[in-house]
Amino acid sequence: MPSQLTRVTALHYLAPLRAGGSVPGIVETDDLGTYVVKFTGAAQGHKALVAEVIVGELARRLGLRVPELVLVDFDPAVAEHEPDTEIQDLLRASTGLNLGMDYLPGARDFKAAAPALASVDPLEAGRVVWLDALTANVDRTRANPNLMVWHQRLWLIDNGAALVFHHRWSAAPAAVDRVYDLSGHALGGYSPDVPAADAELAPQVTEELLREVLALVPEEWLAPEEDGFADAAELREAYVRHLAARAAASAHWLPREFATEEQLRAAEAARTRRSQAGRPAWLQQVPDLHGER
Repeated sequence: MPSQLTRVTALHYLAPLRAGGSVPGIVETDDLGTYVVKFTGAAQGHKALVAEVIVGELARRLGLRVPELVLVDFDPAVAEHEPDTEIQDLLRASTGLNLGMDYLPGARDFKAAAPALASVDPLEAGRVVWLDALTANVDRTRANPNLMVWHQRLWLIDNGAALVFHHRWSAAPAAVDRVYDLSGHALGGYSPDVPAADAELAPQVTEELLREVLALVPEEWLAPEEDGFADAAELREAYVRHLAARAAASAHWLPREFATEEQLRAAEAARTRRSQAGRPAWLQQVPDLHGER
């Protein structure tokens, strides 16, 4: 595995991707590649990009498929033709180093209701669920899978919502053996063999491997002083210790039960009823748009 991510320069900004809240863009670069670029100026901030690198590169080392990640030097001048003023504001706020993910031409969004799109056996499903439980990624759900199908294989994307512990380091020790609710996981309907994945993957998540992964995170994306650490080296080591301790405690947080489609629909209906309760009568039939993604 490389000791650092490849660094490229953006040459052409092709189009924004409006499906995601961070509005990434498709960009051509000087290595003749095309990448989906996540920008540092997005509302999610630098920590989302840190999580993308850590989780994505850890997944790759554990044998899961993740599009190649690169660092993209971006000059907003390459996107002067973009007519949307809000996107222009985002691009101007993202001058410098951003994160690119290899664009997979012809890839389709994974849909749990269309299993013919990809062949997913119980062990592969278990590996993905296990990784998401390890990294506290509760954002790979049936409603929002963050998975792509390319050449009939499953690829993991959009890991920026993981590592929730790094948003408040003072509470991180209590999260080492925390159980996260993955009952609605995108692959829950594929009989994920999480115990087999745990037996295979947990011993591989060593401090040595984690240090290799953490070394890939650009220093300019880290804010050790804001997080209560002396420097970037101490902050990287905190990530290593937390994830290594969590891997060692997997018996406490291993996901074992997954909701059926019927249970998920019933839970959604219950949430809708709760959101409607207490609203004026004339609003009872109006959808709660704040609860939708």
